[in-house]
Amino acid sequence: MIDSTAVLGYAWPLIVSPGETVAFHLSAETLRAAEASIVRVRCADPDPAGPGLKLTTPGSSLDGPVSLSHQKLFPGSFATVPDTKLLADLSTLTACACIWPTRPDAGAQTVIARWNGTAGWRLGLDDQGRPEFVVATPVGSFRVTGEHALLEREWVLIGGSIDASGRLRLTVRSIDPQSGRDRSTDIRAPGPAQIAWPPAVALTLAAHGDPAAGHFDGKIDRPRLYAAALEPDAMRALAEPDITDPALIAAWDFSVGIPTRTIHDRSVNRLDGVLHQTPTRGMTGVNWNGTSERWTEAPQHYGAIHFHSDDMSDAGWAPTLQLEIPADWRSGFYALRLTADFAGTPVESYVSFFVRAEIGRPRAKLAFVASTATFLAYANSALRLDQVHAEVMLEGLIALSPDDAYIQSHREVGLSTYDTHSDGSGWCIASARRPLLSFRPRGAVFNYGNDTHLIDWLEQKGFDYDIVTDEDIHGSGLQVLAPYTCVITGSHPEYISREMLDAFDAYGRGGGRHMYLGGNGFYWRIGFDPAGPHVLEMRRGMNGLRTWEGEAGEHALQFTGEPSGTWRNNGRPPQRVVGVGFDGQVFTRSYPYRWLAGAHDHAMAWLTAGLDLDAPLGDFGLRGGGAAGIEVDRVEPTLGSPPGLVWLATADRLGYGGTPTPEEIRTLHRGIMGDQNAQVRADLIFMPTANGGGVFSTGSIAWVCTLSCHDYDNPCSRLTENVVRRFLDPAPLPPPGDNAIPGVPPR
Repeated sequence: MIDSTAVLGYAWPLIVSPGETVAFHLSAETLRAAEASIVRVRCADPDPAGPGLKLTTPGSSLDGPVSLSHQKLFPGSFATVPDTKLLADLSTLTACACIWPTRPDAGAQTVIARWNGTAGWRLGLDDQGRPEFVVATPVGSFRVTGEHALLEREWVLIGGSIDASGRLRLTVRSIDPQSGRDRSTDIRAPGPAQIAWPPAVALTLAAHGDPAAGHFDGKIDRPRLYAAALEPDAMRALAEPDITDPALIAAWDFSVGIPTRTIHDRSVNRLDGVLHQTPTRGMTGVNWNGTSERWTEAPQHYGAIHFHSDDMSDAGWAPTLQLEIPADWRSGFYALRLTADFAGTPVESYVSFFVRAEIGRPRAKLAFVASTATFLAYANSALRLDQVHAEVMLEGLIALSPDDAYIQSHREVGLSTYDTHSDGSGWCIASARRPLLSFRPRGAVFNYGNDTHLIDWLEQKGFDYDIVTDEDIHGSGLQVLAPYTCVITGSHPEYISREMLDAFDAYGRGGGRHMYLGGNGFYWRIGFDPAGPHVLEMRRGMNGLRTWEGEAGEHALQFTGEPSGTWRNNGRPPQRVVGVGFDGQVFTRSYPYRWLAGAHDHAMAWLTAGLDLDAPLGDFGLRGGGAAGIEVDRVEPTLGSPPGLVWLATADRLGYGGTPTPEEIRTLHRGIMGDQNAQVRADLIFMPTANGGGVFSTGSIAWVCTLSCHDYDNPCSRLTENVVRRFLDPAPLPPPGDNAIPGVPPR
């Protein structure tokens, strides 16, 4: 057994060009040294049935021994407001906020505080979920606590005050007291006779102290601070404060600056603050009434931030090693390899990064697009154990790797967008500035590992190619793709921003040739943080194949304001770009395609050269024993598969394990599975586009893992090679003949 977690880390930035510098931020809890080397990844999958792990060492200035230390992770989102004399001098005050707790019984939690851990004041929940206001000064500690724990996912106003005599008051007002949900209360208690606050303490929201503790799980809306002890009615009136009132110290409005990490104070004091660990913004507030679905439509209804005690977007680790990428390095998938021997166990850990081809300066005519957005969306997934039906869905026992086991017991690394937070809400944010275990050599084969099979095949066949990344396409658009005669997307380019989709669309319109060698691609609509790289956001909403659902009204991206969800629901199904679109999963096994009439079209002879059109295509493979499997796409003219498309082959007999996606199920009946439903299938197509361009799509994640079978000499490999070579030929592609689809394809 190889220990892959004794050293963890991340590369920053994740994507670099020759001449740029990448830093490696490493941590080892027990290991004090390791041997470091940079490797270029040809195949990351150690499966002995396949090509095996293939890494080359280009040689770098940091190759050699490296000293290691332990760097801690501090998960949990919160906000800080820098200390001022105004805050430090308060002798009487009221602090209040509307809150929507999601884990009221998870221990003591802070809503708003100026508290250094032992002294100051703090409004929040006690370890039983009851609201409390705590004051601690050199003369002693005082608190006032509610009688009842707050209810989960119910809006309530809580406030704490201290008056001129030092007396404390706790006020609770249920916003929706129907059906016995009322937790309203008003309690007074003695407090300190003299106020003396600790110096130089930041005001915090959703946590307290440094390092932050007492993280709050749930939404906070309209936090206020007032320089007097207010009555309950006056406290509630602070929801719409008179900002010119000199006693109003702060009135934070979270509906302002939603795409940013700044919280804005509407009072004349302008006590703006900063958010840490990227909590979820653009969330429905206490006044949301269902008349809007996006925060851009009625931002005043989206004044809440959802904080989580396990949010993690920035580990904040110090760099351990740095490397300037040599100018002569080829673009590609790279990793820092760290090896050692620890107590007799071999250590072999990797930190992945990508060297891009310089934008606008290609070294080849062919480019492979690294799906870094998809890699990030799946990063550190704990889903296989958390999802109670995983073994049923996969039709087998789950085998856990050391990485899987580590993530289960160290959730402070931050999970994937497929997982849920500790309060049950979905992870919307995925960042590369934290340890990443899911995409690296010897890691999970899904996505990253599968895609390296394509890189291995390109190397084996001697194709000259560049690596570009989808995040660069997001940032720089068509200029990333335009220099290439042919562009390949891999096994699973699932997560796509509007900017990416626009670029691929324009590339096709301009005569580009696109090979989509995967399934479930161009599916989810995402956004990126405009303030920095490698921070992805998505909202799953209530459509598509999903592992969690967002709350009603919370389907718009906080970074862009655009609706999230599937591209099909946003009016741009994948069929419009690559001819096929996601229709089902099949994890039981993978299947071969059968050739259709389109493959016999004389105009397609360049594509089918050397192939037996009377034999199945792809009755072999490293993922389920076939070429069509895992997640599959089909032709669907009603969703945009164009009339000129040539339907070459199909795998439409996927057995009982072929499960349609939710958007494909309009009514429930016993015939929806793949053994009776020909709509659950993988289609292989050629689609001519404008100006001599074209698209070739396989509609299956399993396809790329057939290419190396039988020593790279097999029909799937031959077909793929035929297409690559013809797509690289600048001569116009011949138009299809009589077998182009005029409308709905024959069944």
